[in-house]
Order: sequence, then structure tokens, then C-alpha cells
Amino acid sequence: MHRQRIDGTERELSSRTHGRSGPGGHRRRRAATRNGPLVACVALAVVALATAGAGAVRRGGPDQAGRPVAAAGVAAPTLAAPTTRAPGRSATPTAQAPADITFPPRGTGDFRAATLRGAVAGRSGELLRYRVTVEEGIDGVDVERFGREVGAILADPRGWTGAGRWRLQRVGPDDPADFTVALTTPVTRGVLCGDVTDHYTSCRNGDRVVINVARWAGGVPQFDGDLASYRRYLLNHEVGHRLGRGHELCPSAGGPAPVMQQQTLGLHGCLPNPWPEVDGAVFTGPPGQYDDPVPAGW
Repeated sequence: MHRQRIDGTERELSSRTHGRSGPGGHRRRRAATRNGPLVACVALAVVALATAGAGAVRRGGPDQAGRPVAAAGVAAPTLAAPTTRAPGRSATPTAQAPADITFPPRGTGDFRAATLRGAVAGRSGELLRYRVTVEEGIDGVDVERFGREVGAILADPRGWTGAGRWRLQRVGPDDPADFTVALTTPVTRGVLCGDVTDHYTSCRNGDRVVINVARWAGGVPQFDGDLASYRRYLLNHEVGHRLGRGHELCPSAGGPAPVMQQQTLGLHGCLPNPWPEVDGAVFTGPPGQYDDPVPAGW
């Protein structure tokens, strides 16, 4: 098992293509979405992490979405069975049971890296290599299994490699990589994403795709309990930001949502959709984002 240390000083803020995405790939509060230089030092990052973590533990009770919070650790909620299906959704989710994953509000800041390499996914296009890491303190997630799940999602022909513009390959911890997919605790997510007030969503910041374990384990209500589909959406959305894609709006009520719509925060008449491609073609909506509030807690 390979371990890496990732601290808050590695945060980068630059252009929309190579800078920080909105929360959950998703919209941060307006003041936090501006691009620009972020000047920080190790001490500041540590103070921000500790302060945010302490506040999260003190909340103690359920957050706005009813997810219980415990000081020693957080057990992900069990979600109801799905009642509807949208394009690409599973009738019976097969992802790791959410009850098997527990995590503290704040992890150690050390990351285990998956060691197994994967095959190149995609028939043509620019090749991007990525590594996969899991923060120490998250229990119930085997880093190699997580790496395989990430690899399977990103290699799916309905994903970003299907149209022939991109090829993706999972690599080991010592190989050169173009970006990292990191599964983090909620407070670490705030530090790595440059917004310590948001412990709910995920993000992409520079060459780091930050997946909040609270969403990976618990999903969101609008996916009706289909955790497997939500995980596909979450990863494809954030990786989409790394590929230069911005947020999009629901193009037609009753139809599928574009994968770059902020589905974690709201559907606005669309149906949940985890894939960049629908019916064999890249599916998009008008550029833009909604002014959805980010729930408190995680």
C-alpha cells in the first residue's frame, strides 16, 4: 500500500479550464466561485482544517438533509429503493452498501494510493493518466476496489471516452499522472477545494478531482436511492470539469439532465442522468448554473 501526504498548500485557482470547479462540480456560494490567485501557507491550511473540523463535530445533530453527525465518526445513511428510472440508471444498484462506509468529519490528510494500473480506455483522442487515492480515516473503502470502481466508470463507453476525444488510463502512485481522483472526508474536502464552509459537495481544483465520501456513501435525495447511478454521475461530473467542461442547465423538463448540470443540488425538471452520452451521443444543455443553496453539514 502506498501513502501520500496532501496538504492544503497545494490548492490552485486559475482559469475555468484548469482552475477550481464549483461545488460538487457544484456551485459554491457566489463569492467563492471567483477565479484568482489563492495565497496560503501550511499554517493557514492547518488552522482552517482544524477550525472547520471542530465546528463540524460540535453540530452533533442531523444536518438539513437529515444525515446524522457523530463526533467519533459518521455512518452513511441507508437510502430508500429507487422508484423511477432515468437513462443509464440501474434498477438494482450494485455499488458498495453505504452502511459499510464510516468516516470522521476530518481525516488525517494522508492518502492511500491504489497501486494497480488499468488499461487505456477509449479508441482515440488525447490520453490523460490519473491516479486514485483514499484519505486515511475512511473505513469500509478498500483503495484498490475504489480504484477499480473509478476505472470502470471512466472506461464506460457512455462516458467521456466514448466520443473519441479523450482516452483515460488509471496509473500507480509512482507513475506520471495528469490528475488525481481523491476520496476525502468532508472537512478535508473543504480545504482541498478552497472553500472550508462547504462540507457537502465535491469539486475539482486544478489537477485534483475531490470526491466527498459523504456523497459517495450517502448519495442525494434526487437520485431516489440509486447510489450506483449517483456515483457515476458524481465522478463523471467532476472529471468533466478536469476536461474543461463548465456547468450546464436542464434543456427540457422531463428529459435527462446533462451530466454537467449540478444534479447534486437540484434537477430543475430534468431526470437524473449519470453519463456524458445519451443514446450514443454527447448530451449537453445550455451553459449556466442555478442559484441552488448548498446544504449545511454533510
